[in-house]
Amino acid sequence: MIGVVLTRAWLGLVLLFLITPMLVVVPLSFSSGEVLTLPMPGLSLRWYVDFFTSGRWLAATRNSFVVGAATAVLATALGTLAAFGMFLWGRVPRLPAGLLTLPLVVPSVIAGVAMYFAFALTGLTNTLAGLVLAHTVLALPYVVVTVLAALQGFDRTQLRAATSLGAPFPVVLRRVVLPQIAPAVAAGGLFAFATSFDELIVALFIAGPEQFTLPRQMLAGLREFLSPTICAAAVLLTLVSLLLLALHQAVWGRKGH
Repeated sequence: MIGVVLTRAWLGLVLLFLITPMLVVVPLSFSSGEVLTLPMPGLSLRWYVDFFTSGRWLAATRNSFVVGAATAVLATALGTLAAFGMFLWGRVPRLPAGLLTLPLVVPSVIAGVAMYFAFALTGLTNTLAGLVLAHTVLALPYVVVTVLAALQGFDRTQLRAATSLGAPFPVVLRRVVLPQIAPAVAAGGLFAFATSFDELIVALFIAGPEQFTLPRQMLAGLREFLSPTICAAAVLLTLVSLLLLALHQAVWGRKGH
């Protein structure tokens, strides 16, 4: 009993340590001062107003949502098909599974350099399409792992029954498989969106000035000037992450129900 209490207390301290920086950023985003200082000279919403009226911040936010949504759609479609293909293999093949999950272990800097040289040959650098493809490569493993885990509990006899009745593969996938693994597919899509929305390193290599995402705009703001607007952006970015977490819990809660 004492061990359980000590473990929970230790976990609580670790969580407090992790969220303490965010607890500092939140009040700083409401500062009325021109620089980031504590204690704050006063309270104001001026930095949130600056965020929502600045063309640079709004363009970066729009790019993040556009790239994130496109990445989620593309990665979910490709990852679901890849996971289903490996499931039909009988057992998870090592080589395809290793190649598909390679972005999880390759450092982002190495991935960014490799994608830059590969995309430069095809003219995809400094384009939103190139950034979407790059983020899709990074997000694909999360979809594959999530969907493949859900397929482990799928009854293969349903596939044989459907095909014996003359159903083509697209119909079997759409009407037999997808309804049963829909929560896992949705969760994989959320992971893909979150991966793209928060990604910075690869965006530094692939995106140009017109394709600034929100994390890259925050980095540019830190380099140029230390404005409290960055704190407002960080708070809004955290709120998006919390919303994605809530959606994920709702999806998996529905699955459990």
